Amino acid sequence: MADLNTLKGKYLAGIAAAADEGALEEIRLAALGKKGEISLMMRELGGMAPEARQAAGAQLNVLKDEIDAALRARKAGLADAALDARLAAEWLDVTLPARPRRVGTIHPVSQVMDEVTAIFADMGFAVAEGPQVESDFFNFDALNIAPEHPARQEHDTFFMARAEGDPRPPHVLRTHTSPVQIRAMQAQGAPIRVIAPGRVYRMDMDQTHAPMFHQVEGLAIGRDISMANLKWTLEEFCRAFFEVANVELRFRASHFPFTEPSAEVDIRCSWAGGQLKIGEGNDWLEILGSGMVHPKVLAAAGVDPAEWQGFAFGMGIDRLAMLKYGIPDLRAFFESDLRWLRHYGFAAGDVPTVHGGLSR
Repeated sequence: MADLNTLKGKYLAGIAAAADEGALEEIRLAALGKKGEISLMMRELGGMAPEARQAAGAQLNVLKDEIDAALRARKAGLADAALDARLAAEWLDVTLPARPRRVGTIHPVSQVMDEVTAIFADMGFAVAEGPQVESDFFNFDALNIAPEHPARQEHDTFFMARAEGDPRPPHVLRTHTSPVQIRAMQAQGAPIRVIAPGRVYRMDMDQTHAPMFHQVEGLAIGRDISMANLKWTLEEFCRAFFEVANVELRFRASHFPFTEPSAEVDIRCSWAGGQLKIGEGNDWLEILGSGMVHPKVLAAAGVDPAEWQGFAFGMGIDRLAMLKYGIPDLRAFFESDLRWLRHYGFAAGDVPTVHGGLSR
């Protein structure tokens, strides 16, 4: 059997000189592999006398353990050296100015809500808010919606559960933000100019409808306000929101319980090539409902209809976002898909302003 001290010195020197893990693996195979030098010596033990085999086996096991330990230590040392080199190569001077990077993404609904708010604020409208769980009075009665109206049925409205015999009036998830107008008039009186953006709820769900969606409604009450003021307000809004110079609106007679007269409003547009262009072409697109506030609504809000009059309008924020930014399916707004949000979302911090641009 070869001199074990010489063998040990040879392999330990080779391990210490190994420059990488590949060289270490070659040494391991040469010493401890199936055909390695120490492994072959272990096989020779079977031909020795019992006393000699016992002594030689113990010495070979010690040598094998020492070489294995040296291999592991060298491998760890090489890994540490590689990490140190990587850290040195990837060193970053944190005192340098940071590179600009996008932090967060604004949802299109939030963006459009901010755009709408900025436009109407420029025209002197304040923002009013109200509860999403409304009483039957504010959601229906105060808005001149008759008890037999379809909107007051469970196939259209989410009613809150009530214990039998509960004396309190029924409550619903608000079906529009019009109750906010009643609350604002009760609190402030007239004259008043407010918009009421927020979530609303209805029993509907398809490509262009959702059980929860967003609306903005506007209200202006004064002594001499007329449909002419309503038309100018809506034209200015559409011109600013769609960022086009020319806007043409068409008013069609309609019926809403809370306005009289009432009108659906269409905007001139073109669908050439499958792309919507506002302010040109021969097509018309319905965008909102409007009218003069019904005297019964004014009276329910504590405003004298003999002295005050005004207009109101309502439009869907989700629909506005779909039209302006070419979003084909309303359901995608609520699916929490980050890929969709990165595509359609807006950079955080870019606050829309009328003078600086809405949709930068």
